[in-house]
Formats: sequence, structure tokens, C-alpha cells
Amino acid sequence: MSNGLPVSRLINVAINMSPLAAQGANLNTALLLGASSAIDANERMRAFGSIDEVASTFGTLAPEYLAALLYFQQTPQPSELLIGRWAKTATSGLLRGAALSTAQKDINTWKAVTAGSFKVTVDASLKTLSTLDFSGVTNLNGVATIIQTALAGATCVWNGTQFVITSPTTGTSSKISYATPTGTGTDISTMLGMTSSLASAPVDGILAETPDACVALFLDRFANKFLGLQFADSSLTNDQHVAVADLIEGDQKHLYGATTQEPQALDSTATTDLLSRFKAKAYKYSFAQYSSTSPYAVASLFGRLLTTDFNANNSTITLMWKQEPGIVPETLSSTQANVLQDKRGNVFVAYNNDTAIVQYGVTPSGIFIDSVYNSIWFQNRIQTDVYNLLYQSPTKIPQTDTGNALIATVIASVCDAAVNNGYLAPGVWNSAGFGALKQGDPLAKGYYIYVPPIALQSQADREARKSVPFQIAAKEAGAIHSVDILVNVNR
Repeated sequence: MSNGLPVSRLINVAINMSPLAAQGANLNTALLLGASSAIDANERMRAFGSIDEVASTFGTLAPEYLAALLYFQQTPQPSELLIGRWAKTATSGLLRGAALSTAQKDINTWKAVTAGSFKVTVDASLKTLSTLDFSGVTNLNGVATIIQTALAGATCVWNGTQFVITSPTTGTSSKISYATPTGTGTDISTMLGMTSSLASAPVDGILAETPDACVALFLDRFANKFLGLQFADSSLTNDQHVAVADLIEGDQKHLYGATTQEPQALDSTATTDLLSRFKAKAYKYSFAQYSSTSPYAVASLFGRLLTTDFNANNSTITLMWKQEPGIVPETLSSTQANVLQDKRGNVFVAYNNDTAIVQYGVTPSGIFIDSVYNSIWFQNRIQTDVYNLLYQSPTKIPQTDTGNALIATVIASVCDAAVNNGYLAPGVWNSAGFGALKQGDPLAKGYYIYVPPIALQSQADREARKSVPFQIAAKEAGAIHSVDILVNVNR
């Protein structure tokens, strides 16, 4: 029997939950691109939280490990590193079996198989394996060896976690299928973890990639996952570095770092070295470091730069004066240092007071690396916060002065965050003015936001539901890199 009428007849309460805010790009992670086969062309990229994780995947001799070591040696230590696969040469098709459990790895279970069988297609050729006798093996490496012999061409390995079968060819026709039963003997396709219900998707081979084509793929698939980019490979030519830098310059949301070991970097008459070529193009989003001892030195620069916490107080940095743990400092003459400075290159250099520092922390455009990095954060934060204002509004932001004021308030909060972290600071505006701002006016807050009245908006823009154009004057705090001190002594 009813206890009475529902209260909702008189007081109806509905709850609307706003969607979760959109996340901005990851501005504190670097991506290393390397040619080691530990990561396949299907997976393409993995995240690593420590150098031990990198070592367990690549070993301690791989270029990826050597570059990652410099990255993780920085203080404060970066929390994450992405490593991606560059198909430097054409790759082979492969099939990775499922990770086997302890029980599935029990060698006695495998020794009981004396007539094992399964089918697999290698490069369009069906391989039917039968009468596989594992009774004499002592470990799973022995199982892989017997399978490889039976495959007669393709390789099979046990990597400590799973079985992997790899095609003997490379390129787009290089393929391995899932394993299936033959219908005779003891089926081991499931024991291998290589059936369609257990194994990872087969990885087809691909053609060799140029470095810039590889970078284009990562920008397309993983653009918001990383900020800094470099190759863990010392074989790139200057033409290839320039091609990648051209791509990054067009992207304007990432930084590309390269290391040069060319002696010509210290030669004022040389014009074809990497530093000279970068300077000729005045890159703003790419930069290079000279190091005679390490082909991956720029990883240390990224390790220091990308630890910046933009939400903290006074947290932005300049790379000048910083350290590079693991990098041998260069001993340069004043002439050589001047050449590097003129070519707008960077270097970890020794001084005659038993210290070593990074100098100059600059891009080929002459703009300092930290200024470019901070501007990427600033742009991304404004874009993300204004997007979320519109995205999370339960109704709408009206096309009025009041609505535009809401957007201006969000922009102002980002500017305040930029003042808090040290990117912006009060100062004098030395460019052309707009709104109420004139050249030479002080920016007391470190920024000025001009919002024109809605009455000035064109009818076309109004009908297209556009806001008025917002203009921001932002004053960088800058950084002191050198000091002149004049001492007058009177007797």
C-alpha cells in the first residue's frame, strides 16, 4: 500500500554533474626515439619510471639506456620517460605470445610433451609443426630452440616472460599469424600462449622510416603525451636533424633537442656543421648541444628542464648555470666559447674555479630555451582552461560583455599562475600598445588583458557565435645570466 504521494510532485530535485575537465598536454615528459627492437612497430612506445625499468627492457648497452641514464641522473629527478621505436631499417613481422604464469612455465609440464604440434603462417607460407619432443629440455630456452629448428627459417625465442616468433624477412610482406592446432599430436598453441585468444595482435613488418617520418607519426598519435623529443641514435645526419627540426618548427608545441660532436662546431669558419645550420634557420623550437664525449648529452638538458612544476611558486628556471650529471664538462678556450655562443649552441663547460655549468641555454633563434618552454605551457594552459569553461558550463557562456568577462577572468587566472611560477613579472611594456595600454606604461601585475566591448563586434562574427578578440600583454620575468660589477677604490 502507498505511503503517500511522492514529494517530487511538489519539490523536484535534479542533479546535473558536469563532465570531467579536459586535460592539457603533458609538458614534463621527454620522448626518446631509438631503433632497438625491444619495442615493436605496433606498440611503438612505452613509459618508464626509472632507469632500472629501462635497463630491464633494453639492457645496459643500448643507446636508449645510455640516453635515459643521463635523463634520470638529473636533479630533481624526472618522474617519467617515454621511449619510442624508430624503424631505422625495415622491420620483421612477429608474434608475441601471452605472458606465461608460473604454472605454465613449469618445465616438467613441457618435458611431458613428446609429440607436440601447432600451425603458424610465416610470410604467407603455412608451417605445420609436429612430433615436437621436449622430453630432453631443461628450460624454456630449449623449447624455443626445438621450435625454431622445426620452423626452418623463422626464429623462436623465450624472453623470460613469453615466446616470440619472428619472420626471417623484413618489410610489409613480413608477417606471422596466430598459432592454431593441427588436429594431431599434442596441441601446444595454447601452451605457447600464441592463439588468437591469448597472444597480442601479430605485428606486421614495415618499411624503413626517415627520422622526420617517424617523428610525424608520433606527433600524430601521441602529441599530448610528451614535450621534449630527441633520438637515442648517433647516426642521424645533419640533413636528417634539419628535417626533424623543420617539422617541429611547424608544430610549435614540442621541443627538439640534438647533440653534436662535430669539431667544426668550434670552428668559426665552418658553416655546414649542425649548429651553423640550425642558426641559419633561426629555429625557436629546436636546439643543439655540443659535447665531445657524449652523443646523447641533450637528454640531460631535457631532464633538468622538464622537471619544472608550473603550479608551484617561483618554479620556472633558466638552463644557464645548471648542472649535467654524467656529462664530462668541456674545457674550452675563450675563442671556442665565443664561437659556440655566436652559433647559438649549448655546452656543459668547465670554469677555472673547479665548477662546470650549462651555457647558454639558448635556441638558434636567440630566444632562450626556457622562454620557449614557458610560452608553450602558457599557451596550452590558456587554451585548456578556456576550453573547460565552455565545456563544463551546464548552460552556455552568453555572447555578451558579461560572457566575455567570464573568459577574461579565466585568462587572468592563468596569467596570475604565470606570475606565481615566475614566468611573468611586473615591468615596463616596451612594445606597441592596445586598448588602454601604451608603450612605456608599467604593467603592475605583469600582464594586461584587453577585452573590446561586444558593441564593436561585427554582425558576421556575432552570427558565427564568436567571442570578441582578447589581447594579452605579458611581461616575462627573464633571468640574470651574467653580472657586471664596477668597484671604485678611493685612497
